[in-house]
Amino acid sequence: MYYFKNLYIFFIILSLNIFFFSTANLKAKAFLIEDIEISEPFKNSFDKNSLINKGFENAFFKLINSLVKSSDIKRINKVKLNEIKSMIESFSIKEEKFINQIYYVNLGVSFDKRKIFNFLEKKNIFPTQIIEETFLFIPIIFDQSDDDIKIYSNNPLYKNWNKFNDVNYSIKYLLPTEDLDDINLIKTNRNIIERYDFKKITNKYFLNYSIISLIFKNENEIKILSRINIKNKTIIKNNSFKNINFKNEEEIKILISKLKVIYEDLWKEHNQINTSIKLPLIIRVNNKDLNKSLEFEEVLETIDLISNFTINRFDKDFIYFEVIFNGTPNKFINIMSNKNYDFDTQKKIWILK
Repeated sequence: MYYFKNLYIFFIILSLNIFFFSTANLKAKAFLIEDIEISEPFKNSFDKNSLINKGFENAFFKLINSLVKSSDIKRINKVKLNEIKSMIESFSIKEEKFINQIYYVNLGVSFDKRKIFNFLEKKNIFPTQIIEETFLFIPIIFDQSDDDIKIYSNNPLYKNWNKFNDVNYSIKYLLPTEDLDDINLIKTNRNIIERYDFKKITNKYFLNYSIISLIFKNENEIKILSRINIKNKTIIKNNSFKNINFKNEEEIKILISKLKVIYEDLWKEHNQINTSIKLPLIIRVNNKDLNKSLEFEEVLETIDLISNFTINRFDKDFIYFEVIFNGTPNKFINIMSNKNYDFDTQKKIWILK
């Protein structure tokens, strides 16, 4: 009897430790923005704190650019410095140097993820999960002036697409290697090119993501039909631009930038977090294995679609987590299954297997 009493006390203390030190003051996973470089002439009016504040603002807007669609960014162009500072978890000075009477500093700034999401939710803006993915990108130019098809070395988009990378996009691009068979395949299917699925080409690269960009150029404008494949889903996007001189590098750079923003917005929309959905879940976890419960907590922290979680209650055998999820039950199950977690969902309280 004395042994079981001590064992029960041990589990109570263990659960309290988990509760107080792990979840009650839960720290959300942070957004870390690195390599914020700022500089200012070193004069009598030099103020290091003012320069650091400028770095905070730069880091904040760099984060926002990665989290929201381009159409929503203009709704966040006026944010007070104090509001930005309230969302900062920590920062570090990576490097300081003086060159020719100019002070340079490189900052790393960590933002509280939940506070950022709450800030966006108040503005009725849905953020996106920051998920980097590689897309196969095949740009094909149909020049109506000379009835020519430009695919590889004679295609300025193909040659310059990965040359201009001024912004940190979530989409990384893989361009196909020059292949005579592919050229012949495209020319053979020219008359049905807008309906052609390109699978004979894309399947060679073993990627679930691809963008086929069909660029129709005449004297006055270019029309671009983009076929964006995201796993088994295909999105068709039509855009037009005023006449672009493909021999002008600056105009090519502008066109590439605009297209990358369009594709990035589609990717953000695909990974959007609907923070208006608040799905409460109660999950029972066996607390006899401390590592299992701690690992489960760590996984929950990494999922952007989880807006919050706490310990609802506990006893000597089980810990009951309350999870607020921004999505459907099936979405949660699929995400956790990919992380090797399965649940018995037959009852109101789900059981971690």
